[in-house]
Amino acid sequence: MIVTEQIADRLQKLPPSLQREVLDFIEFLAQKVAQREAASEEAEWMKFSLAQAMEGMENEDSPEYSEADVKERWQ
Repeated sequence: MIVTEQIADRLQKLPPSLQREVLDFIEFLAQKVAQREAASEEAEWMKFSLAQAMEGMENEDSPEYSEADVKERWQ
């Protein structure tokens, strides 16, 4: 018996109030998965965006700053 069949079999044996709780929990889990997927997709877009923005900058002439320069500026 596959998992979905086991769930359906056990669910049918529960009273309607508990069946509703199971449904609420399933919806909660589905929302949790959707949020993870959205966060993962957003992170991928952020990486892509940063990579595109920084592309070629390593070849540009820019001033060299040392750690001492940064500390002096922000003390």
